[in-house]
Amino acid sequence: MYDVAVIGAGIIGTFIARELSRYDLNIVLIEKDTDIGNGTTKANSAIVHAGYDAEPGTLKAKLNFLGNPMFDRVCEELDVPFERIGSLAVATNEEEMKNIQRLYERGLKNGTPDIKILSREEVREKEEGISEEVIGALYAPTAGIVSPFELAVALAENAGDNGVEIKLESKVTNIQRVENGYCISMGEEILEAKYVINCAGVYAGEINEMVATKSFEIYPRRGQYNILDKSAGNIVSHVIFQAPTKLGKGVLVTPTVHGNLLVGPDAEDIDDRENTATTIERIEYIRRVSKKITSKIHFGTTITSFSGLRARPSTGDFIIEESKEAKGFINVGGIESPGLSAAPAIADYTIDILKEIGGGLKKKEGFIASRKPVLRFMELNDGEKAELIKKDGRYGRVICRCENITEGEIVDIINRNAGARTVDAVKRRARPGMGRCQGGFCGPRVMEILARELEKDIKEIVKDSSDSYILTGETKQNKLA
Repeated sequence: MYDVAVIGAGIIGTFIARELSRYDLNIVLIEKDTDIGNGTTKANSAIVHAGYDAEPGTLKAKLNFLGNPMFDRVCEELDVPFERIGSLAVATNEEEMKNIQRLYERGLKNGTPDIKILSREEVREKEEGISEEVIGALYAPTAGIVSPFELAVALAENAGDNGVEIKLESKVTNIQRVENGYCISMGEEILEAKYVINCAGVYAGEINEMVATKSFEIYPRRGQYNILDKSAGNIVSHVIFQAPTKLGKGVLVTPTVHGNLLVGPDAEDIDDRENTATTIERIEYIRRVSKKITSKIHFGTTITSFSGLRARPSTGDFIIEESKEAKGFINVGGIESPGLSAAPAIADYTIDILKEIGGGLKKKEGFIASRKPVLRFMELNDGEKAELIKKDGRYGRVICRCENITEGEIVDIINRNAGARTVDAVKRRARPGMGRCQGGFCGPRVMEILARELEKDIKEIVKDSSDSYILTGETKQNKLA
């Protein structure tokens, strides 16, 4: 029997698993998909919010405030790119300026540090390309940008280094209470755990209802994005929001940690928890609305569009509590924005609940706080590159020319704990396929490397989900005369 089973390997589940691995516990992390961070975590705005937006007194406000300053240490320990570039919430008329003033006052109540309302002239000093319509903004210097899927992978990898067992492609189909905890069914596989932590994202309500009556609902809200080539990455230098509406923070424009430009999202309530399609109507909408921020964006440099689902809770706030009907079953649900920003604090808050239920936890000796550094070949100087190639010639073979990613880097991320098993998993960890050609040239080579390293037939290598096959057979068969 495991001590703790964490269901869901998104940014919340992986943060909790990693922090739990500091303790003398037998932990399993269960994920229904083929990879870590395959849901909301891989498709969001990647913003670490400063903390002025959430309603004062809510868990969102409290945990955003606590979580934001934790990113520097965590990202340094786990070698994940993170930058504090600050944010601007801009207004284009006097009514929107009233909203900006309300955000400022809310931020003061939430303890958001160093926020300031800027005049039209002060905004332009920070962003030369801002729209002429902008008349003022709320400036928050502690806002930042991160790579959420890389962070989730790093957390899972570090958790694995500290003894957490990771089960991918393990969809939970049933949970039953047993004498000392819970029996969790994943198809034909069954395991038992004393405690269960439900981090199942848009499916958190369904997982809860396996052990208790319905106490909350999770509604999927889809948001679509454009990501532009690195040639557009310097159009803005801050995260730029529009004055928020009742549907959320609106369309934003932001650099990414890898030098691209991200534009989006819209907000569309849907019923299908798997519907991450993009539509021309909504993509055109975010392009049109983004002009309120700047007209400098040339959408002809768009390299891809994507969408993600936010887990909108019926309660209006994060749901982080032990089930009233199922002792030892902790729900961590409805983690919509600012969920990423709050994630490290959500992990601590959840573990405090577990300590209270179980009467405390014992720290283990030898916790490994850092993971093995990620070798990013193109960031090395010429001498370092030559020395690395001398040790391992695979670092001298460039596989992805758009992003300048070498075979050595791809082999490394395949063979780590929580390593890549699909083409998209390689893409999210090491970036081949993230550039202009979107894998058109490097994709076949990535498949060959995966097949070789995993000792699989190349026809078994999938794009992302288990049924997203790429090859079915040869187009021409040689026939013996």
